[in-house]
Amino acid sequence: MRDNPTKALRLQYKRTLELGLIVSLILTIFLMQAYKKIEIKTATRTVQLEAVQVEEIPQTQQEKTQAAPSRPTVPIASDDEDLPEDETIDFTDLDLEAEPPPPPPPPTAAIDEETPVFIPYDEPPDPIGGYEAIQRRLVYPEIAKKAGVEGRVIIQALIDERGNVINTVVMQSLGPNGCDEAAAAAIQSVKWKPAMQRDEPVKVWIAVPVDFQLR
Repeated sequence: MRDNPTKALRLQYKRTLELGLIVSLILTIFLMQAYKKIEIKTATRTVQLEAVQVEEIPQTQQEKTQAAPSRPTVPIASDDEDLPEDETIDFTDLDLEAEPPPPPPPPTAAIDEETPVFIPYDEPPDPIGGYEAIQRRLVYPEIAKKAGVEGRVIIQALIDERGNVINTVVMQSLGPNGCDEAAAAAIQSVKWKPAMQRDEPVKVWIAVPVDFQLR
């Protein structure tokens, strides 16, 4: 009675194994038949290559060396009797060692009082009371006030050794409205400290700005 279940289990295992082998064989045959029907498509890809430009390398040219200078010609005595004979130059008494004395130095030119010329100095001239003193003595022309003229006038002033303004020249103007004359008059009305050169007062030109502003 005990052997019957064991035999039945073995028989069932054998049948299951055979059934599995049959199913596996059928699946294998089915897959092989299906693989034959699959169309393999090949993809074609076109690759475009850029044209390669080949640069021409210029041929090097060898620089030509300069030809050596020709040899100097050697004079040859001629047999022609018509040619003049060599002449002898008489000895002169010129003394090349004696040098003439140097010319005297030119006289020192005076300062031009009409044309501004720069004269070097150690200390520049300075108005007594500062440049504010010039602005305080400035008289604004009525015609310039009515016209609303504003700006800056630059005057070149020649200041002597005593601090006096002896000449003026307009460098930057505001036009024919009286401002140039008023600026020159204000500069001349102020006493100046003269310029110094080596602890000595000198006469020099200096540029002085004068501002015109309406308040």
